[in-house]
Amino acid sequence: MGARVVELVRYVIKGCAGESLDSAVVGPMGLAEDRSFMVVDQNNKFITQRTRAEMAVVRPTLGDGTLKLSAPGIEDFEFDIAFDGEQLEVLLHKWTGKAVDQGTGPAEWFSQFMGEPCRLVRIPPGHERHSNGQTGGQVGFADADALHVIGRSSLDHLNGLILEKGGDTLPMNRFRPNVIVTGWDEPYTEDRVRAMTLGAIETSWEKKAVRCVVPTVDQATGQKAGHEPTKTLATYRREEGGGVSFGAKFAVITSGQLKVGDPVQVTAWA
Repeated sequence: MGARVVELVRYVIKGCAGESLDSAVVGPMGLAEDRSFMVVDQNNKFITQRTRAEMAVVRPTLGDGTLKLSAPGIEDFEFDIAFDGEQLEVLLHKWTGKAVDQGTGPAEWFSQFMGEPCRLVRIPPGHERHSNGQTGGQVGFADADALHVIGRSSLDHLNGLILEKGGDTLPMNRFRPNVIVTGWDEPYTEDRVRAMTLGAIETSWEKKAVRCVVPTVDQATGQKAGHEPTKTLATYRREEGGGVSFGAKFAVITSGQLKVGDPVQVTAWA
């Protein structure tokens, strides 16, 4: 059957739980509403699982102009999304730009859950932020690029190595990809792709995904769970600069509808 999209995942709030989708509209910034919201601290600097592993268990649910926040140990909170309005100057890695403040309700909910002053912000109208990979596409509040793609065979290979060392296999959600591809027999095929179509969506290579500490966080519990996969990846996936890589990032060249089961066609190789 060839390579196909086997799963689509969006992360409505940066750092919070993902949502598996049967289909999604894909625009220049990736899956619609992917990382369109972000939590910031009292200095308006972004917060993620890098420093707050418990964010993994926060489940955002989009409604018709609303967003519901759910997490263990705290009452659900639903609010009307502010698509425009008061804006804050926020810091995301080295990028500074405007974001729409979502008001006191979401701020109080996240502050209570996180145990520190927080606010929730959203991408503003006319948001423009360029990714930092080879293509230089557009990106919302994702770390750097529009689409994060991983082949299933890559995870199978990694898990095989972890098992050989007596460890436990890891689920794909440790790596928080947007698109999971099956049918690539060779592990890490995504590293060699320079252009591909996902259904009707055209994409172009940005860079390998160099990992932070987040893959060591159990996404079901929101707790750090040892040193895997970083420990094993460090034995054979070390990149210049000292990080380890797993997965690849892509820019969106042609927008459209994407669904699970759509064919994946590589149109240019490294």
